[in-house]
Amino acid sequence: MSELTATSISPVGPYFSPLVQGYWRLDDWQMTPQQRLSFLKAHIDLGITTVDHADIYGDYRCESLFGQALKLDPSVRQKIQVVSKCDIKLVSEAAPTRKINHYDTSYRHIIQSVDNSLSRIGVERLDVLLLHRPDALMDADEVAEAFTTLRHHGKVKHLGVSNFSPSQFDLLQSRLDESLVTNQVEINPLRFDVIHDGTLDQLQRLRIKPMAWSCLAGGELFNGDSAQATRVRETLQVIADELGATIDQVIYAWVMRLPSAPLPIIGSGNIERVKSAINARSLTLSREQWYRIWVASKGHNVP
Repeated sequence: MSELTATSISPVGPYFSPLVQGYWRLDDWQMTPQQRLSFLKAHIDLGITTVDHADIYGDYRCESLFGQALKLDPSVRQKIQVVSKCDIKLVSEAAPTRKINHYDTSYRHIIQSVDNSLSRIGVERLDVLLLHRPDALMDADEVAEAFTTLRHHGKVKHLGVSNFSPSQFDLLQSRLDESLVTNQVEINPLRFDVIHDGTLDQLQRLRIKPMAWSCLAGGELFNGDSAQATRVRETLQVIADELGATIDQVIYAWVMRLPSAPLPIIGSGNIERVKSAINARSLTLSREQWYRIWVASKGHNVP
């Protein structure tokens, strides 16, 4: 199995494992607290020490489920880097008066969201807080003030963003004394606009590693019936056969082949699938193999 070595995700840190364990589906895994702890320890033993959360995951339940497991062995906290997100407000039983899903990057909401996440997870500090989605009403000065307050009180060490465009990233960075440390974006062979819209170019220029969500396109690459999904799946299988690998390993290798060095987020609660993702690091796609997948997705040759 490929050995995992922690990597700095930006010039100012922090150090993350080169693959990240995502917990957005934790509520679907139907695990007991002890099973959750065992899974957490298992992927830590494999070298995956960074965990990805958001306040809204599992309709606001996943952070608490993770916290229940962590409470069984608090010493595990020293072995992991905790990432969480805020700014999406969901229509939920937890917010019965809310009429629509919307975004909120106000000072008050950011502070309250972090306090809620810390309480649910059962930790004193988030290693990285991400703004989950761009907010059309975001006041960059207000966000900067919230982050300054959170850092002052030791509740958040680093700030990053998720799904931000280069201009949105630059706007927020212009108001911060500390550097943003990542942009968590969707990267998979069906949806990879960030490769061409300047997002990954910006991160490569800044030597900031993106976090890549939905690398497997939510399973669409395996069971989607669109013409695009069918073309890509067939091409992935041919390349997997060439490399003696599995389709999911080729997908992860395709994402990690990008020069911005994305950190793929693994969404499975099956430790064997986690091991398979780790083994993808030993694959090297040639440029031609990488572009064969690009062409299959686009449905045409390169210009």
